[in-house]
Amino acid sequence: MAKHPTPLLDQLEEGPWPSFVSDIRQEIAHRKENPNQVSFQIPADAPEDLLGLLEESYRDRETHWKHGGVVGVFGYGGGVIGRYCDQPEKYPGVAQFHTLRVAQPSGKFYSTSYLRQLCDMWEMRGSGLTNMHGSTGDIVLIGTDTPQLEEVFHDLTHQLKTDLGGSGSNLRTPAACLGRSRCEFACYNTQEVCWHLTQEYQDELHRPAFPYKFKLKFDGCPNGCVAAMARSDLAFVGTWKDDIRMDQEAVRAYIGGEFPPNAGAHASRNWGPFDIEKEVIGRCPTHCMRWDGRNLHIDNKQCVRCMHCINVIPRALRIGTEQGASVLFGAKAPVVHGAQLGSLLLPFIPMEPPYAEVEDLIEKVWNWWADVAKNRERLGETVKRLSLQQLLDATGLPPLPQQIRAPRTNPYMFFRENEVPGGRNRDLKAFRSRHQH
Repeated sequence: MAKHPTPLLDQLEEGPWPSFVSDIRQEIAHRKENPNQVSFQIPADAPEDLLGLLEESYRDRETHWKHGGVVGVFGYGGGVIGRYCDQPEKYPGVAQFHTLRVAQPSGKFYSTSYLRQLCDMWEMRGSGLTNMHGSTGDIVLIGTDTPQLEEVFHDLTHQLKTDLGGSGSNLRTPAACLGRSRCEFACYNTQEVCWHLTQEYQDELHRPAFPYKFKLKFDGCPNGCVAAMARSDLAFVGTWKDDIRMDQEAVRAYIGGEFPPNAGAHASRNWGPFDIEKEVIGRCPTHCMRWDGRNLHIDNKQCVRCMHCINVIPRALRIGTEQGASVLFGAKAPVVHGAQLGSLLLPFIPMEPPYAEVEDLIEKVWNWWADVAKNRERLGETVKRLSLQQLLDATGLPPLPQQIRAPRTNPYMFFRENEVPGGRNRDLKAFRSRHQH
């Protein structure tokens, strides 16, 4: 018999989709069936009390968690999110229920041995509940009490050789796609640069000193498998500067039905004969492609690297050879001022060791943002308040046409005072006439 009735949570187990409620119940059953298998260091009924508390939150339509304030491990200001229940007498198993973020490896490559050790450790020292992965990218270990924090940290660092991730107003754990380890489209080694910067910025990662959170994410190509341009303050998205490589024979093979489009991803459904005009050329956002009946032509100057054509006929089209990344800034979720997608900061930057140019850009952005941002203001919100021009001045980057969403629709031009001879507005007309060409 359940310790706490949960009629509202029971509804979440109905239907065809997996439910986190079912996962918690599995952990409850495991702990009841194996009371002596693991030396539980927090109350064994913690998962049951968790369901009871969540049921109350659904019923009352408000949270029953209190944020934990200052709680963590010695020497670190991040990595632990404190959680306290507001009804500890009724739900003693979750009176303290802190969450730890564990840094994921680049590309999220694990051995089964590592995962088993991690789960065994968390069975003993925590609730046994995990989130693989959180939206930041970390492994999330959900629920333990304060005395176990140092013990978990010791086991992570000494036995599993793993560090805590980021939380609070600091650099969050950098995240990367699989990159060149698995993907033919990757324009740079995402795993290497992610690992390098994670090691380089350990202080910024574990000791909060920023106005708010800051995320670095690395996509190897514009397909964006970690959605860097939508979810990070600085996104490094793989791109190329030269032309798309073409194999005309392979193009004709796709048209003739010799190769399946989309690398055979939709082979289970009969889409009919492949129509290059409909499936590739007609879907190009800039209409930079045409088919003359024998060869495919691309006006590469108009290409915006959307990847659609390459994804559909990958044997015929390949990314260029002069590879690097575009840098976008300011993406965020809708917390304070609404969701924002990344805006272009730099069209192309080389992504080769030792990554000095990348580090220089990141640190210039940090220095400016830390000086001018309000408390709990993300980078994109700071730029929105103070202007892109200030960010460009701080980074030393010139304004570029690619940064303009649409041409100006008003007839006015504005100059700084020191850009105008004599520093006076009455000189603007003469200044413009001299420089209009």
